[in-house]
Amino acid sequence: MRRPSTVRSKVTLLATLLVAVMLSVSAVGIVLTQQRVLSHGIDEALIQRADNIEADVVAGSFGARLPSEGDPEDTFLQVVAPDGTVLAASENAAELPPAVPALRAGQGQVTVTVSDVPLSNGEFRVLARPLGEGRPDTLVVAKNLDDVNESVGTLTTSLAVAVPLVVALLALLLWWLTGRVLRPVEAIRTEVASIKGDELDRRVPTSRSDDEISRLARTMNAMLDRVEQATDRQRRFVADASHELRGPLTRIRSSLEVAIEHPGVMNTDDLCRDLLADTVDLQKLVDDLLFLARAESGVFARPHDVVDLDDVVLEEARRLRERGCVRVDTSAVTAARTRGSGDDLARAVRNLASNAERHATGCVAFGLRESDGRCEVVVSDDGPGIAPEDRMVVFKRFTRLDEARSRDGGGAGLGLAIVHDIVTAHHGTVRILGVEPHGSRFVVDLPSVE
Repeated sequence: MRRPSTVRSKVTLLATLLVAVMLSVSAVGIVLTQQRVLSHGIDEALIQRADNIEADVVAGSFGARLPSEGDPEDTFLQVVAPDGTVLAASENAAELPPAVPALRAGQGQVTVTVSDVPLSNGEFRVLARPLGEGRPDTLVVAKNLDDVNESVGTLTTSLAVAVPLVVALLALLLWWLTGRVLRPVEAIRTEVASIKGDELDRRVPTSRSDDEISRLARTMNAMLDRVEQATDRQRRFVADASHELRGPLTRIRSSLEVAIEHPGVMNTDDLCRDLLADTVDLQKLVDDLLFLARAESGVFARPHDVVDLDDVVLEEARRLRERGCVRVDTSAVTAARTRGSGDDLARAVRNLASNAERHATGCVAFGLRESDGRCEVVVSDDGPGIAPEDRMVVFKRFTRLDEARSRDGGGAGLGLAIVHDIVTAHHGTVRILGVEPHGSRFVVDLPSVE
């Protein structure tokens, strides 16, 4: 048999099976209880009958013919000698053998069920007790169990019909209820399945209630929001990357076309230097794009080695000083250590240093200090500064302010985005502060080594 494949069928099947088992067990328990109660009533009646007639039987008031009571096929009495001889019996049992063997000496009262009594095809409940007054004979009192068996049989038949009927009705009800309850889930599934790549602005229907299905719909819409945002970021990323890559490639193509069309016009050394510079810019852009892609996907490793931040900062300051474009101040650098990737942190400081050099008018200052379990890296420049409303925008990818766009070598707008990703991956923060009377100060806050 094929297993049910839908939640509706699974819930209906499991619930129906569970209820069927519970009802079946309950029905069996009811039947057994009814049988036990009726049998106990019969036993009480036999005891009462024996108590009423025992003294007269001992006194010999009835002789060999004991009195009958009720329907001849319903009850009978016997007095059985120790050797199995029937000494006395009711009229309907005069020709019957002993219903039960005589009790042994010292044996107490016994109640049994027998089915081989010739008076009836049914079973009899038989009480056997020793007669009093020192007599070794056994008094036997019996009553037909037809009423008990008929009552139990009627109850069993009724339950055998009612339980399957109730289970079937319950299964239909569960099937209808689960279908009604899961209808909004199917609507959500249908809506999500119909959303195409260019229709990410669509959302699944929601309601004002706070049940599980409503929360599922809101969660699904939140996921669609994230998918739409991620898709938009990816599209913008691809578009911006294509635009940035086009610049170096266009310059390389133009230089090569001029060299081919006019071999004697362009000096070979100048051509090689121009092509090398454009190739270096192109390689740097590709490296930045790959780094951002890997950072966003979370596939690149972030070691947790101890990193001496003063060594990282002083090394980047040395590189900047060797370029000779600006004056470099490292007087505020002190010892500090953090955990993370030394290469990634060096890249973040290098990007901050390159950004400061690009905008500085004469000086770039580095600072580093450790306090209260935190390390603070500072890179300052004396350039025109960044407006407060632009201080968060510059950390987005491919963001370049108007002033930066107008300068040569303004970059692709990825350096500060890489800084932000690296610092965030190291459980730190980066912010921009103004410098009086002008300039910018980039402050990176990282956890120090405990």
